[in-house]
Amino acid sequence: MFRWGILGTAQIAKKNWLAIRNTKNGIIAAVASRELERSRQFIAEGQAEAGFPTTPRAIGSYEDLIAAPDVDGLYIPLPTGIRKEWVLRAAAAGKHVVCEKPCALSVADLMEMLEACRRRQVQFMDGVMFMHSQRLELIRQALGEAQTIGRIKRISSVFSFSAPDEFFQSNIRVQTGFEPHGCLGDLGWYCLRFALWVMNWKLPRRVTGRVLSEHKSPLSSAPAITEFAGELYFDEGVSSNFHCSFMASLAQWANIIGTQGYLHVPDFVLPFSGSETSFETSSPVHNVRGCNFELEPHTRRWAVPEYSHSHPSAQETLLFQDFAEQVRTGKLEAAWPEMALKTQQVMQACRESAQAGGQLVDLRV
Repeated sequence: MFRWGILGTAQIAKKNWLAIRNTKNGIIAAVASRELERSRQFIAEGQAEAGFPTTPRAIGSYEDLIAAPDVDGLYIPLPTGIRKEWVLRAAAAGKHVVCEKPCALSVADLMEMLEACRRRQVQFMDGVMFMHSQRLELIRQALGEAQTIGRIKRISSVFSFSAPDEFFQSNIRVQTGFEPHGCLGDLGWYCLRFALWVMNWKLPRRVTGRVLSEHKSPLSSAPAITEFAGELYFDEGVSSNFHCSFMASLAQWANIIGTQGYLHVPDFVLPFSGSETSFETSSPVHNVRGCNFELEPHTRRWAVPEYSHSHPSAQETLLFQDFAEQVRTGKLEAAWPEMALKTQQVMQACRESAQAGGQLVDLRV
């Protein structure tokens, strides 16, 4: 069994506690917080809901968890502002790393982190769960069928939620010392990742970005990005736009429009509740006969048997299961860190464009 350590007790770590419990090849050996009592409380709550046969150890320092001989890899949900230090320390100790997103403060920082992992032969992967969903394979199949949507022309995505007032007062995601990328890092990362995946990891030639709204938390020295929109321009006439927001209603859809039809995923980040994950393709036909204008939808539903959450087949479970299986091979999977780096590069370019008033930023320079 792959022995996990959780470095920090962030809310998302509760979801991933259950994800690891649902894997066939992993256990949680220990959980660390800077306060021992917080680790104990986190473990007690996890054991009560989804207990491991052996209760994980509570550790009162990050350093002690990294040094623990009974831990093979670390899940690191620490804030972006302090994440680099602990990824570097984990790599130096020979611990494999699953890192929350956005991965780093800058492209330069992430390159340093990835080089440290490569040098010590430890696997790195970011925590984008939908990358491990079986649905992606089916979407790729649909895109590969020329008659389904034809040649790709446009990729659009949205990831947003309407945060309550207290979120803007105290949540770490609007504290720029910890999360300087705001909603662009927290939500936009997924939109950028989806577009890059659709384009088979080709980087866009140029990007633009605009900050649509900001908010200054009482606990932050600078305003946080709370709404952002961006545009990506790829070769071969393909473009992509995205919108991410802490201000708009909960939405997380993605569309891929081609020359023959389009593909729609209504829940590309967090699948809607159920025992299937699905999407639709449509190739509308417009028939005009005299005064009669008729639009036929020609819609097809595609689905895979995969639970949305909290299940051995769910995407969060598959993330940790896939990672452990990869480590067991004794070889590094170079694609995972490359995915993270390219996402960071595009995100940084969008941020640079926004800071320059929406000017085009060329990624080929």
